[in-house]
Amino acid sequence: MSLEIEGKIIRKLNVQSGTSQRGEWSKQEFVVEYQEGNYPSQVCFNVWGADKVKDLEKHQIGDKVKVSFNPSSREYNGRWYTDLRAWKIESENPASGEGYTAEFAPTKAEGTGPGYSPNPAEAASTGHGYTAPEQSGQEEDDLPF
Repeated sequence: MSLEIEGKIIRKLNVQSGTSQRGEWSKQEFVVEYQEGNYPSQVCFNVWGADKVKDLEKHQIGDKVKVSFNPSSREYNGRWYTDLRAWKIESENPASGEGYTAEFAPTKAEGTGPGYSPNPAEAASTGHGYTAPEQSGQEEDDLPF
């Protein structure tokens, strides 16, 4: 199962590393604040492996991100522990260029018609890649009925 959440990185914890029977390992946890209804919520994710830790370095505190993750829980001595392992972090800050992917660019269907703006910053602010046409004195009715 894979889930996604969009929010802002508010904290990055120190990198943890060590050696196990399988070899060297490293992990880092980070906290994302997201809007749930009227109140902000916070959730702690982790990344495992040197390559994922390095990818997390590209994102700074305050960056808006989209995190793809897998939840898992395990039981130990009668208590349950939940782990939210991030496997992909995409920046929603098009100005930074780091980590910005085409998934946030408008699709061909969204990117047509009057008022379309290919500007990624404008597209990100509206969330659609489409801006409403400027209104003149006349309203045009394009409804088919």
